[in-house]
Amino acid sequence: MSLTPLDIHNKEFTRGFRGYDEDEVNEFLDQVIKDYEMTIREKKDLQEKVDQLNEKLGHFTNIESTLNNSILIAQETAEELKGNAQKEAKLIIKEAEKNADRIVNESLNKSRRIEMDIEELKKQAKVFRTRLKMMVEAQLDVIDAGDWDDLFGEEADTEGETEEMGDYAETKA
Repeated sequence: MSLTPLDIHNKEFTRGFRGYDEDEVNEFLDQVIKDYEMTIREKKDLQEKVDQLNEKLGHFTNIESTLNNSILIAQETAEELKGNAQKEAKLIIKEAEKNADRIVNESLNKSRRIEMDIEELKKQAKVFRTRLKMMVEAQLDVIDAGDWDDLFGEEADTEGETEEMGDYAETKA
């Protein structure tokens, strides 16, 4: 049974021949001393526990603060990375669009050049055909002209011409 300050204050000692009963006072003081020592020890133990708990609390508070800072830094880094990725994606898209436009323009230009080349070749083929036709017709006119008959004389028969043409072909071969 622990004594309270009120118990100590209200304690009344019985009077003996020469005052208070000495044994009773001593016994009470012994009880007060034990309770007081126990209270001091408990206070000391509790103070140590409080100090330990405060130390742990400080340690966990530091950890909490560090974790919060780490979370904030991670969030900021994630946002920064996300922003950079979005910027890079936009740049890549712009570059791809620019390249696509360039490729389309180059293809259109090449297609136009090819088309113009085809038209030019058609014109040249028509001109060549016309010139060839004119040359062949001119050669036919030369062949059909009466000058040939005058060169060989009118006595040449068609059999002789055939023989001469055969001999000429053999010499060329």
